[in-house]
Amino acid sequence: MEPSPAAGGSETTRLVSHLDRGGAGGSLRLKSLFTEPSEPLPEESKPVEMPFHHCHRDPLPPPGLTPERLHARKQLYAACAVCFVFMAGEVVDVGSMMGSLFSLWLSTRPATRTMTFGWHRSETLGALASVVSLWMVTGILLYLAFVRLLHSDYHIEGGAMLLTASIAVCANLLMAFVLHQAGPPHSHGSRGAEYAPLEEGPEEPLPLGNTSVRAAFVHVLGDLLQSFGVLAASILIYFKPQYKAADPISTFLFSICALGSTAPTLRDVLRILMEGTPRNVGFEPVRDTLLSVPGVRATHELHLWALTLTYHVASAHLAIDSTADPEAVLAEASSRLYSRFGFSSCTLQVEQYQPEMAQCLRCQEPPQA
Repeated sequence: MEPSPAAGGSETTRLVSHLDRGGAGGSLRLKSLFTEPSEPLPEESKPVEMPFHHCHRDPLPPPGLTPERLHARKQLYAACAVCFVFMAGEVVDVGSMMGSLFSLWLSTRPATRTMTFGWHRSETLGALASVVSLWMVTGILLYLAFVRLLHSDYHIEGGAMLLTASIAVCANLLMAFVLHQAGPPHSHGSRGAEYAPLEEGPEEPLPLGNTSVRAAFVHVLGDLLQSFGVLAASILIYFKPQYKAADPISTFLFSICALGSTAPTLRDVLRILMEGTPRNVGFEPVRDTLLSVPGVRATHELHLWALTLTYHVASAHLAIDSTADPEAVLAEASSRLYSRFGFSSCTLQVEQYQPEMAQCLRCQEPPQA
């Protein structure tokens, strides 16, 4: 007589008993019990594409080369080729172009847990290095010109100077043409190359372009101005050798012009590094746009900054009415910031409006600069 499983016995005991009774057929039934469980195993969770939402309306750009960066890389490659062909002796110019290319490559690296915004700022640092290198070269030229003015015991070969200056002018003109910020057509959406607020009218804004290319263009422009000065002096010295002082004098004049040409780029680079409000984006228009959203009573902690000339970021706290729908307010406010100002990233926090916010020091707007 086979033992009957006790009430409440284990599943293993019932399974063995079932197998003993079934004989050879029990093994088949046992296989079926193991291969076909009565309850399906939970499936692995798979990533599901999230529906359209405010925080993913305009995601971070892909870490690879975007069309704008690809165009910038082609421009810098062409400029480097011109440097190697026509100006192989000017190591500083070639190094400046290679530095711009390196910073452009570095900016395409993806974001990490340490570098959460990615490496976009490398473009700005590369632009700063290019401007600094131009200032260094100009300083050396000014020093040599000053020494020549103090000591007139030098001889200038007018023919060789004229030939060298002519080649330098042609090479710099070619590089300036290659690096000129033409690029892809602009867009008023986020990550566009230029921006103009809707309330300012239909005028064409000043193109901003890629930071690395712009800095390289300014460097070439400075060299071009100095080359024009040397060319003008060489023509005079070629026909009138006694006027050899025209060489250091022209160096002084055109070096000052070259340094002045770097001022706009240097200003923009320092503004980015100091977390300043992006160009063509005003604090008041952004604040007023947020306050115009239905349900928003006040804003505070409004911050505007940029990672590059074209990558703008905004964050703010929105104090809303108790009857307002937070999700609707958040979606509408984000949509207006993206469409009107072309921000690449917006972070907004919604909270209930409290009357004491009017007296809170941290909720007050920053003073005018």
